[in-house]
Amino acid sequence: MFIGEYTFKVDAKGRMSIPALFRRELEEGDPSAQATGRPKMVIVYGHEKQKNLQVYTYEAFQALTRDVLKMKRGTDARRKLERWVLGKAHPTEVDPDGRLVLPQKLRAKIGLEKEAYFIGAGETFEIWKPETFEADNAALEESLDDLPDDFDTLSLLDTGE
Repeated sequence: MFIGEYTFKVDAKGRMSIPALFRRELEEGDPSAQATGRPKMVIVYGHEKQKNLQVYTYEAFQALTRDVLKMKRGTDARRKLERWVLGKAHPTEVDPDGRLVLPQKLRAKIGLEKEAYFIGAGETFEIWKPETFEADNAALEESLDDLPDDFDTLSLLDTGE
């Protein structure tokens, strides 16, 4: 599971460290990683309004692909997922130094320059331009203004029971 938050420098070639805990998860999510030492992952850059990059383990992305392909053909939802998730995805792998190399196209998509902000999201992790994340998070935090002072975040869990 991807949890926690980290900030790393991005060099001119788009290279950045991957948090060590995230690398371990990527290794577990790629059966060939033990032999190669370079776990594969898939980065989804999505539709034009998506402000971050979503990173999946190799196995998690394969499972997601299977879920999309189970959907009824020709539906609007399947077409969007095919285009914005499957089509707007970039397979890559950890380099020999434990880094991620992001192509210029993906860096430009989210305005990434000198630093990258990583945040765990359970099955995936996200990569943000730090300032964009701060603004997005501030908007989310504003929604707390309408909640009681003793609000329990875990009350948001809907287990269907």
